[in-house]
This record gives sequence, C-alpha cells and structure tokens, in this order.
Amino acid sequence: MSRALKVLGAAALGALAWGTLVEPRLFTVRRHSLPLLPAGAHPLRILQLSDLHLAPWQTGKVDWVRGLVELRPDLVVLTGDQMGHLEARGALLHAFESFADAGIPGVFVHGSNDYYGPIAKNPFNYLRAPSRLATRMPDLDNAALTRGLLDLGLIDLNNSATRMTLRGTDVELFGLGDPHIRYDDPVRMRSARQALEADHPATPDTVQLGVVHAPYQRALNELLDDGAGLILAGHTHGGQVRLPGLGALTANCDLPVRQARGLSVWYDAEHAAYLNVSAGLGGSIYANVRFACRPEASLITLEARDS
Repeated sequence: MSRALKVLGAAALGALAWGTLVEPRLFTVRRHSLPLLPAGAHPLRILQLSDLHLAPWQTGKVDWVRGLVELRPDLVVLTGDQMGHLEARGALLHAFESFADAGIPGVFVHGSNDYYGPIAKNPFNYLRAPSRLATRMPDLDNAALTRGLLDLGLIDLNNSATRMTLRGTDVELFGLGDPHIRYDDPVRMRSARQALEADHPATPDTVQLGVVHAPYQRALNELLDDGAGLILAGHTHGGQVRLPGLGALTANCDLPVRQARGLSVWYDAEHAAYLNVSAGLGGSIYANVRFACRPEASLITLEARDS
C-alpha cells in the first residue's frame, strides 16, 4: 500500500472517530442579536432548544441542558424532536425541569420524533432526499409527553397561539404542528390567534414570533403571512455533516440548503422575517454523527430598534 493511501485511510478513520465520538458531545451555544423590540424596550433573551433526540443514557446532554438555566433566559422555546428513544420521557422532562424551577416561561411544538421512535435506516438516504412520510403507527406516547411539558408550565403551540408579557414587552407566539408529517394546520392556528385578539387586542408594539419544527416553505410562508418578525425552527440538524467551503449537504426538507443552519431572512414579495434554524443538540441513535456542525442551543437576544 502506498504512503498516500495510508495517509488517506488514516485521515478517513480520524474523521470518522471525530464525527462519531467527539463532535456529537461538543455542545455549544450559538448567539444572535436582533433589533425587533419597540423603542426603549428592555432586551429579551430567548433560548431555543431543538432536536435533542434524547436517549435515557445521554446523561451528559441532560446535565448540559439543565446548566443552561445559568444563561438566565427570559423565554425557552422548544422546537421539537426532543425524544430519541421510547424510554426517554423521564430524562427529557428532568432536563427541562431546571427552567421550570427557575420560573422561566416556555413554549413548545412537537416534531415527528416526538410521535415516532427511532428505527435503523440507511444513513445515506438522508443525503439523497428528505425522509419520507411515516407509514407506521406512532409508537411514542405523545399525549404523556405533552402532559409532562404542560405540567412544567410550558405552553403548547402546536397549531395554537399564546400571549405573554416579558420584561414589559407584549409578545405573541404562534406555532404549527410538524409539517414533516403534515400535522401543520394553519386554520386552527389562526382560530387560536383570533380568540386571543377577541380577548385582548394586540398593539402595534406587540412582538410576533412564529414557531415550527420542520422549516418547510409552506409552513414558513404561513407564519410569514401571519406577521411573524422572527421564525424559530429546527429539524435540519444544520445538515449534520457540513463540508468546509460547501456547508450543509442537505436540509432534509425543501428549505434552501444554504439556510439549513443559523440566522437568515425568509421573505416574499410583501413580507420579511428573520429565520433561525437551530442545528439542534442530537441525532438518531442509529446515526448520531456530526462533522463541522457542532450540536447547539441558540440564545437570541431581542433588542430595541433604537439601541
């Protein structure tokens, strides 16, 4: 075997070891600041947690998430695919319990993996096309997961909406069920928003945030049309494998690949909104690989437009 082939083989083995044993555990916080609040408003810190794909034995991930309470966010937003194993619910609720104990409000939407447990698949299919609509019956107890999150004080935004006041700023949040499995229902979401409006009309200074798990274009457009100034999503894992100079190889949906991770702008002819797609904190237990795409939480600071 030539020296060049030996070097190439060693590099490939090193990359494989890094992507399977090291990088999936290098949790990080990705930070952004956006001028979305009315003049004179106090800054708001939003912590977005997505795609934990938690398995019961991943205690390091649980401890890291619990420690994020030290960031002192004003709001926690969970953007789905938190479950990664049939027996993960207890560990998952324990991970989020620290925010409830600190009195930090939160909201959530579900992703497909909060209904369906993981199964072994050909990982290369992930790179060829978005994963297909499930044909099997849901095998996770999503109702129990939802109850557990509600018991922690989190608000369910699946095809729903809510309003809250954070540090003196009125915030309206509205969300869709997971478009990846066609659980999104804009009609129900808008009905919930209309009920809020009837009880307490919004003001021009009300900040509007849209939430969805999978950033399919149809869902982003619905949230954009409804006036979201910021849309939070997950699902893509940031591509999970990114190549230097090229970025993500896939978004696992019809989102342009260049927007598969981080902050960008989503717009049409009449509207525009910031879009943050979190690369998330995990992956399937059958393909938990990360390369040039560290697992992340997003800390987004909303600031006054005049700051």
